[in-house]
Amino acid sequence: MVLLIDANIVLDYLLKREPFYNDAKKIMDICCDPEIKGCIALHTITTLWYILRKFPDDQRRIALFSICSILEVTGTSHDEVINALEMREFKDFEDCIQTKCAKTAKADYIITRNTDDFIFSEIPAITPIKFIEKIINK
Repeated sequence: MVLLIDANIVLDYLLKREPFYNDAKKIMDICCDPEIKGCIALHTITTLWYILRKFPDDQRRIALFSICSILEVTGTSHDEVINALEMREFKDFEDCIQTKCAKTAKADYIITRNTDDFIFSEIPAITPIKFIEKIINK
């Protein structure tokens, strides 16, 4: 199984944001399972670097190294970016690019707390809680 992890889940994990941290940690732990491939979009790494700018560079590097040791960085193609630009139904272009990266990674799910932003996604979006329940009930 392949999962693309959205920025909000990574931030919940790195910053231990409550009440979301425990579910984010479970998702990251699941991504450590050899039968699960966790991915993160390339542009999410740069976004995280920017969001975490109040932390010293060394701390940000350590945090992103730790994420990249769990999640594989994935991108998308020029043609998919052009296609994303044409998809006017997406309110947020960044979310559209997330779905294109998930498609490139052959993801089964996008794990996010903002599933409403992915209504038009080619890859189903699911919350951490629902995904964890799905795995447990398997």
